[in-house]
Amino acid sequence: MQASLLSLGAKPPLTSPQIRVKSLYTPTTFNDPTDSTSMAAIPAPKWAQKTITLAPQRRGCHLITPKILKEIGQDLSGFKCGLAHLFIQHTSASLTINENYDSDVRDDTETFLSKIVPEGRSAPWKHTLEGPDDMPAHIKSSMFGCSLMIPITDGQLNMGTWQGIWLCEHRDRATARKVVVTLNGV
Repeated sequence: MQASLLSLGAKPPLTSPQIRVKSLYTPTTFNDPTDSTSMAAIPAPKWAQKTITLAPQRRGCHLITPKILKEIGQDLSGFKCGLAHLFIQHTSASLTINENYDSDVRDDTETFLSKIVPEGRSAPWKHTLEGPDDMPAHIKSSMFGCSLMIPITDGQLNMGTWQGIWLCEHRDRATARKVVVTLNGV
């Protein structure tokens, strides 16, 4: 492991604040333009991508970390350092990272969303062709977003102890959902 010191600010004060940066990846050699073999010592970045189909879920927030890991585990294990990008291909469902232990958090999140985004025939939405829950689903999806970025360290998703990946289903009658997972790193 390599450590570096960085100074912050344009003008160093009398006592310059310092940050210690630790690097998990240290190349064994540096790229020397005069040495045609030096690039061989630096691993080339690699990519992997998979589309995962998730079975239809009832409305609410669902912990999908185990399903994602089952689907990408073999590819993920080949990365020492990198990033995992998850993208849901839908406009009425979303992804987020939150509590992975207590399911009450998922239930409370759904309760919160239902309270702040009105639904039903009396709601003020113009877009109702796909049902009274469709426009609220689009709004909720925009609130949480359609993608996540998670660091990869030593072949594992580097999330906190209590963090998990959630699929947030915002429709009453959901369909299967597709999540594209792209891995990049060394």
